[in-house]
Amino acid sequence: MTHREKLEKLRETMHASELDALIIPSADPHMSEYLPEHWKIMAWLTGFTGSAGTVVITQDFAGVWTDSRYFIQAEEQLSGSGFSLVKLVIPHTPEYIAWLAATLPEKSRIGYDGKTVSLSLSRKIDETAKYSHFIINENADLISGLWKDRPPLPRTPVFLHDKKFTGISAAEKMEKIRHRMSQQKSDILIISALDEIAWLFNIRASDIAYNPVVIAHAMIFHEEARLFVNPGQTDAETESHLNAEGIDIYPYEEWWDHLSSLPEGIRVWCPPLTTNILTYNILKQRYTVFEAPSPVAVDKAVKNPVEISNIRETMIHDGIALERFFFWLEHHIGKERISEISAAEKLESFRKKHPHYRGPGFSTISSFGKHGAIVHYIPSPESDIELKPEGIYLLDSGGQYLSGTTDVTRTVATGTPDGQQKDDFTRVLKGMISLAMLRFPEGTKGFQMDILARRALWQTGLNYGHGTGHGVGYFLNVHEGPQSIGTGASESQNAAITPGMIVSDEPGIYRENEYGIRTENLILCVPDTETAFGRFYAFETLTLCHIDRNLIKPELLSDEEKEWINRYHHRVYELLSPGLSPEEKTWLKNKTKPLIF
Repeated sequence: MTHREKLEKLRETMHASELDALIIPSADPHMSEYLPEHWKIMAWLTGFTGSAGTVVITQDFAGVWTDSRYFIQAEEQLSGSGFSLVKLVIPHTPEYIAWLAATLPEKSRIGYDGKTVSLSLSRKIDETAKYSHFIINENADLISGLWKDRPPLPRTPVFLHDKKFTGISAAEKMEKIRHRMSQQKSDILIISALDEIAWLFNIRASDIAYNPVVIAHAMIFHEEARLFVNPGQTDAETESHLNAEGIDIYPYEEWWDHLSSLPEGIRVWCPPLTTNILTYNILKQRYTVFEAPSPVAVDKAVKNPVEISNIRETMIHDGIALERFFFWLEHHIGKERISEISAAEKLESFRKKHPHYRGPGFSTISSFGKHGAIVHYIPSPESDIELKPEGIYLLDSGGQYLSGTTDVTRTVATGTPDGQQKDDFTRVLKGMISLAMLRFPEGTKGFQMDILARRALWQTGLNYGHGTGHGVGYFLNVHEGPQSIGTGASESQNAAITPGMIVSDEPGIYRENEYGIRTENLILCVPDTETAFGRFYAFETLTLCHIDRNLIKPELLSDEEKEWINRYHHRVYELLSPGLSPEEKTWLKNKTKPLIF
């Protein structure tokens, strides 16, 4: 079926189900950002392949709500599909709820599949429903009957993440979680977030592309733990190890039966952002439910000393791969055909040389010229273009290593940049440096920091539509909560940045049909000082890769900013040069030579 035919069939099913509107979020039962093929309903239905969006369908309108990262991409992919792009004003907000309230008459029937809607989102829908007297159907799975060739759930092998990488055993992690449960007088903690399960139990798999997780649910009791995973994904050795840690394994599909057969009189802890409403509804009928953010999320985000030591070492290996790539690019561009795809493949070949490497952390954004203005551009055989020795090349890539996850963006001039390009690049660089140099008091949150990254752009009427920083997992999802840095005081940006947390620092500027510029380093929150005014923290820059001096406009930089660049480049050379060839070492020495004051 074409996308238009799918939409028509879905409307027929909605009519038969007496629904006036259907909400389809980009989610799975675990509230994942990145989805297995089985749950990529939005892409199957509309053709839009972005990682964030919500489909809303009525009998006379079908729209996809998404944020500015995907405006250009969505316009192209939705063309002719029957679905319209609706541009979010504020990213990561359910603005379609207000649209439904303004569009539909009272007592309209609205449906969604409760397996793909979080408790938190359901509450927001319910608030509007009460005001508009909407009737909500939380069991409206209308897709399963239409998607005849739907891919099955993945079943990749589960393997153990060795303690030399994790630093702490699963039993030790659960001991801390159980202490939090006791403080909240909770008998059971529900965990459905895949990265939380992988981290807590020290297990990994490949069920979702680029994210080393397994499709699973978990329950933590005070005396036991239950892991629900598809049969056949764990071998005897893995099961024996998990059993020894106090973790019992059950089939994935038994999750629903266990929810309704727990001991009477218990108090269950449900994290509202990562528990789907169907799970919650089953629990609330029988038990006392306590709602609070997951204690696993914070523990996972605060890296322990072993993890921090490993990620510092990983950054050296990743930086060597990056510098070897840029050396190769500079010496081969214009002499042989290098395309966006082949360039990404070349970088991958350098990363693969490290024994801990397990694959990319996300689809590499290898974008030349005007493609750089598409924030989340992924080259395809249809869009792939050649890199020329004149223009701007933006490369956003990352690696999954047993010893950590990397995420780095560099923008380089492949020819002689013009004044506007240098001005844009330098203002973006100023924002990145400003955040990297920040010292801040305990309790400071991501939205309070964001202006530092944007100030130099705002001063000339420029801006970017994405967040400034996201948390990064440890051999886990490249996007990790609860910490982030952005413009709004949302549930994620409202989290305080604390020592041990890693966030990205990635301001940018995008000129449609011209180029995109972004510079991204990962930064680690570390203790700084304690004064009469309290504890203060700072950031340690983890990423190691030179910044293209050809794009820098020195007169726009303060002496302090120039000093930061010189110190950073000195560190890049000192740590990476031992892993480079003599020719590469000489080249990097030139790339990192000091800016003159």
